[in-house]
Amino acid sequence: MPPPLRFCVLGPVRAWRGAEVLNTGSPQQRALLAALLLREGRTATAAELISALWGEEPPEQALAAVRTYASRLRKILDPGILVSESGGYAIRGLGEDALDLAAAQELATEAEKAKSAGDLCHARDALTRALGLWDGEVLAGVPGPYAEAQRVRLEEWRLQLLESRLDMDLEQGHHAEAVSELTALTAEHPLRERLRELLMLALYRSGRQAEALAVYADTRRLLADELGVDPRPGLRELQQRILQADPGLAEPSSQPEPVAAPVRPAQLPATVPDFTGRAAFVSELSEVLASGSEGHVMAVSALAGIGGVGKTTLAVHVAHQARPAFPDGQLYVDLQGAGARAADPETVLGAFLRALGTADSAIPDSLEERAALYRSVLDGRRILVLLDNARDAAQIRPLLPGTEGCAALVTSRVRMVDLAGAHLVDLDVMSPDEALQLFTKIVGEERVASERKAALDVVAACGFLPLAIRIAASRLAARRTWTVSVLAAKLADERRRLDELQAGDLAVKATFELGYGQLEPAQARAFRLLGLADGPDISLAAAAAVLDLPVEDTEDLLEALVDTSLLESAAPGRYRFHDLVRLYARACAERDEWPPSEQEAALSRLLDFYLATATAVYALERPGDRLVEHLEEVRYPGLAFEDRHTAQDWLYAEANALLAFVQQCAKGALLRRAVDLLWVAKDLAESGANSKQYEVAAVALRDAADAADDPRSRARALTTLTNVHLVAGRFEQADAEARLAMELARAADDLAPSCWAANDRGIIALYQGRHPEGEAYLKEAIESFRRDRNLAGEASALCNLSRIHLAMGQSTSAVDLAHQGIVIYDRLGHSLRGANGRYALGLALTGQGRLDAAVERLTEALEVFRDSRQRLWEGMTLFRLAEAHLAGHRPAQTAALTEQALAVLRGIGGEWRRGNVLTVLGRALSGLGQPGRAQACWQEALGIFEQLGSPEAADVRLLLTPSATV
Repeated sequence: MPPPLRFCVLGPVRAWRGAEVLNTGSPQQRALLAALLLREGRTATAAELISALWGEEPPEQALAAVRTYASRLRKILDPGILVSESGGYAIRGLGEDALDLAAAQELATEAEKAKSAGDLCHARDALTRALGLWDGEVLAGVPGPYAEAQRVRLEEWRLQLLESRLDMDLEQGHHAEAVSELTALTAEHPLRERLRELLMLALYRSGRQAEALAVYADTRRLLADELGVDPRPGLRELQQRILQADPGLAEPSSQPEPVAAPVRPAQLPATVPDFTGRAAFVSELSEVLASGSEGHVMAVSALAGIGGVGKTTLAVHVAHQARPAFPDGQLYVDLQGAGARAADPETVLGAFLRALGTADSAIPDSLEERAALYRSVLDGRRILVLLDNARDAAQIRPLLPGTEGCAALVTSRVRMVDLAGAHLVDLDVMSPDEALQLFTKIVGEERVASERKAALDVVAACGFLPLAIRIAASRLAARRTWTVSVLAAKLADERRRLDELQAGDLAVKATFELGYGQLEPAQARAFRLLGLADGPDISLAAAAAVLDLPVEDTEDLLEALVDTSLLESAAPGRYRFHDLVRLYARACAERDEWPPSEQEAALSRLLDFYLATATAVYALERPGDRLVEHLEEVRYPGLAFEDRHTAQDWLYAEANALLAFVQQCAKGALLRRAVDLLWVAKDLAESGANSKQYEVAAVALRDAADAADDPRSRARALTTLTNVHLVAGRFEQADAEARLAMELARAADDLAPSCWAANDRGIIALYQGRHPEGEAYLKEAIESFRRDRNLAGEASALCNLSRIHLAMGQSTSAVDLAHQGIVIYDRLGHSLRGANGRYALGLALTGQGRLDAAVERLTEALEVFRDSRQRLWEGMTLFRLAEAHLAGHRPAQTAALTEQALAVLRGIGGEWRRGNVLTVLGRALSGLGQPGRAQACWQEALGIFEQLGSPEAADVRLLLTPSATV
């Protein structure tokens, strides 16, 4: 069978047989092929084809030409595809998705159906795939009036699909990303009001109200000048709603629809009157129980979770609601599986049989006989059995009904994966809203309403664990002189928190103690030591370092803890504690770990693991950088990586855990390694997602190094903090930190921070317009790096010096210095910092007016920054590309690139960089004939520069003067 044929009309007319490109002939022959393809199997007469190709004035031999084109096409295509019929022609027998237009139509239909069903993600994805089928101008290069009409029709359809997709972008909260695309589209289609409306809404939701209103002003002026009309009512209404800050324009909520309350229960242990939340679980369990009550199966649901998470409360509540479906009775037993003496199945079966009307004399002695009689008594009845607090699957198997129409509901701290046919449910803590509702029900609306923030602090300190919330709320309810703030303050002390969470016979610590007491020695040790490390979760490899065990043995221990619900599996290969369980684990470590020094040893191993692994990532990202040789020695090994992408994946996956742990290690013998770990993880400072957490860690380490009076640690911590301030655009603070770092590094005779601090001071001086100072610092940095034989550092300083020379008007030497840096980077195989070199070269080439070459170098840099997840540099490279296009008088491309830069730099880079991007965006918009929006951008930029005291404010004021030209 020959490979299938494929055709493209949403771009140049092309044809393929499998991977083979077919020659579709002359433009007129392609026009004939397009006309036939666009009829989707319908016959086109010769007269229709002649009209399509030549219009009202065809050549004398038009019919003969059509026949010739058809004959040639028939030879190219598979037999039977191009058919002659009734004096005309048709293309038939194509496979599914053989024509890109048909595929686009099918995807558009799919999107419409998904949207009607409320599945916007699916609808948006389908439209994105449909739009991706366009490949430039429709029927590009195809002559004739028919092709021209189809071009207009399909371009209009494309715009409609694009508007629909952009509308969904805004509905799903992607307004910041949509601004860039809408800016470019409104420049390309200035009279299309729907695009203007979407742009106004996207800008408003991005916090750019002045620009949104300026879009309306620009649109009204343009429509009056070009068409002599006013904007349509929808656009005017949107303007008024923006002026009034209409709450209806806010970002759409993604809250799920509330789940309908299930059926009411009866005749079981009393349900709590303040049962709160858990609607999804109630619905899910009720559905499973209903399948048993309808007589289809013997349904079994097993709820697992840590002690105090509300398993019994939920199970009793669900059983009450399901009671009408089980008219023959409901059985309940507390199996005491978490205690030292779990209930015997024989005893439980005896109690069940008596409750079902069996005389004592008729109850057999053995477990097997009792279980058989139990199943016989239940036969034909509809019974619900609630087996609470089960130890394991072996304990409950004899207690399960064996017939249809019955159901069993089981609660346990152990996840019963070995219970055949059971519907397993893992119960987690409450949501913050549910937790606050429960607290309020117990304490009272009046006391909570006036101290809502303190109440939120209380439930957060309780880890949203229902038992802890109930205890805390009960204590407060019993003490009328306490305020919610008093309780919050008591729970704020982590070392006292578990002691505070007890009331009467309820205690969180006692609940955890039951589970801990059942652990084997190796499991108990793992539980204690893993609780020592701060962080939201921990990877399997990191846990192995804490325990000093092979990964395979570690995984066995951790999975056993997961099965007991003392540990959670956050994701494959990652584990986490509930906050209160972690506090309990630490208390156990202080009480039971022997010798006590093992706690410090475990943390030291984990720090070694993180430092060794992060150093491996740094070395792969920055080959030839000698910083790795200046770090503290480690005794415990880290991971090795085959390539930089795998290394990056590890760093970003570990970011939250690593940065939290770094702060924990800001003390004693761990301090120096913690500082070095933060330094080699510096990519996280520029990622955007982790920048704030990185800054918090850097400040903590600086303060700890100050308190320890350790010049070496102080210099290195200040170097990391300098980088933080640089990323955030806080240049005065950055310079102050770098200056002190240089002094301390010299005092400590520590060459590495001395080199990098000089390099940083040079680039800071560039940003602040102190060019001669910057040149001096960078020359000092170059000499220091050469003295350290650090080629990568030397290349960095050379590229920064290139930018200084460019700012001083020395573009020739700027190009030369950037080239020198790139040569070193390329020789080292340093792709990431090689992108920094190409960035510097792109700037220098722009300064020389060699714009095409500048765009090439900057585009190369952009690809690497994106690949390396360097959001700051991705955003700045987009900005520099915009500057190059602006210099080339290409305002549309400039506007699109600056909008992309604003979206990427959101939350990173600081206000100074944002002000520069807005200035260039205003220039582009002015060039596109959108003066109102341009003025809005410049006004915002001026406010930023004036607040910062930046010299750029003077340039922006000139742009805002009425006589200014751009």
